[in-house]
Amino acid sequence: MSQIKILLVDDHAVVRMGFKMLIEAEDDITVIGEAESGEGAIKLFQELKPDIIVMDITMPGIGGIEAIDRIMAKDKNTKILVLSAHEDSVHPKRVLNAGAMGYLTKRSAAEELIKAIKSIHQGKRYLEPSIAQQMAITQLSGETNPVEILSDREFEVFIALAKGKSTNDIADTLCLSPRTVGTHLYNIKQKLNANNSAEIALIAIRCGLINP
Repeated sequence: MSQIKILLVDDHAVVRMGFKMLIEAEDDITVIGEAESGEGAIKLFQELKPDIIVMDITMPGIGGIEAIDRIMAKDKNTKILVLSAHEDSVHPKRVLNAGAMGYLTKRSAAEELIKAIKSIHQGKRYLEPSIAQQMAITQLSGETNPVEILSDREFEVFIALAKGKSTNDIADTLCLSPRTVGTHLYNIKQKLNANNSAEIALIAIRCGLINP
């Protein structure tokens, strides 16, 4: 019996270790590589050719969403399952639009993770039920989320700003120059009609992206 080969991507070693133990408790699934950043994920994806990439999206450097974009540009058939702490409906929509096949929150039960991996390996999309429900309600209500007009990089900067991070902190975390972050900040304010960081935080709260 051939095993499903997994590339595990998360910037916290303890988190990777925990999920690796859960995954490898199954006889037909194995972790063939681990990365702690989006850049590392791209490199190992090319070297190891995993069946599925199981990855977080909130990481230093280019981050997970940008990594998904770049990986899908190299191979549009890549199977990616996002495992994230974000429980809103905005992040799942973004990663699915980028090409990921599934989305789970880190609160998911071990059985849910295994079920998602096996479903995606068979070519089926998989969304955690609570996330799928949120997305369906949002779609049925006809509400448009203001942050959807932001680019992936602008969205990452927006979230960091909403959490109170300074321009220099964001530059260090995302491996950007402060000037580039400043440009993103200007574009974010223009697109969202926000005048300052407080208004940016308020928009994020209203969208359910951060806690008040």
